[in-house]
Amino acid sequence: MSHYAADLRLALELADAADALTLSRFQALDLVVETKPDLTPVSDADRATEVMLRERLAQERPGDAVVGEELGDTEGAGSGRRWILDPIDGTKNYVRGVPVWATLIALIDDGATADDAVVGVVSAPALGRRWWAARDEGAWLGGSLGGNLDGSARRLRVSEVSALPDASLSYSDRVGWPDGGIAFDALAGSCWRTRAYGDFWSHLLVAEGSIDIACEPTLSVWDVAALVAVVEEAGGRITGTAGQPVLSGGGALTTNGRLHEAVVEQLRPA
Repeated sequence: MSHYAADLRLALELADAADALTLSRFQALDLVVETKPDLTPVSDADRATEVMLRERLAQERPGDAVVGEELGDTEGAGSGRRWILDPIDGTKNYVRGVPVWATLIALIDDGATADDAVVGVVSAPALGRRWWAARDEGAWLGGSLGGNLDGSARRLRVSEVSALPDASLSYSDRVGWPDGGIAFDALAGSCWRTRAYGDFWSHLLVAEGSIDIACEPTLSVWDVAALVAVVEEAGGRITGTAGQPVLSGGGALTTNGRLHEAVVEQLRPA
């Protein structure tokens, strides 16, 4: 059993609690939406969910640090462990009634490997889907609380596509690419199929083996940390768009592994 089995169980319990809160406010007529300084939206559900998650973590893991999108950093007691929270990834979808949004929960343990995301849970209750992984436990879709206890979860595995002309690519949008999207357009033109499933979903579809490549030019750590364990335990690779460690910044590129170097080369600005 993984060293992080208890942390995975806690993350799944946190996801259950988050689902109950976020679903109760989804499409609510009195949902309060404000604009943050970076001009992105935030709802009362975002803030309430993060507050709840932080309170639970303070009780269950008082020595661990917490990093969240809405409420910043809370220092731990030197454990070298950080919980990374995105209470609602896809807030723009959430506030417009589009069901593609999720709560992202990750644990980074600097004592395992520097900046190594060892637990990841992505729960998208409006889609009826949850993805989860812990280091050496595999990556899974669905299942019961705490893992594959009832045999209903499906183990994830990336595709075996090995050539760009056969590959399916997903992205969020064309905004933010350093060369104005020229290299991205060339990549899209090299692939068999291109669709904008967007946000967390693109990367997790790679983990499922349903598509082969997902990429975004700019992401924060809370947007990507929960994806790392799921993608890697499914046999895929996730890095920055230039091939650098994904948690150091610079967007995210997720592939089935076989295509990774070819995509990094395609995305390199001229």
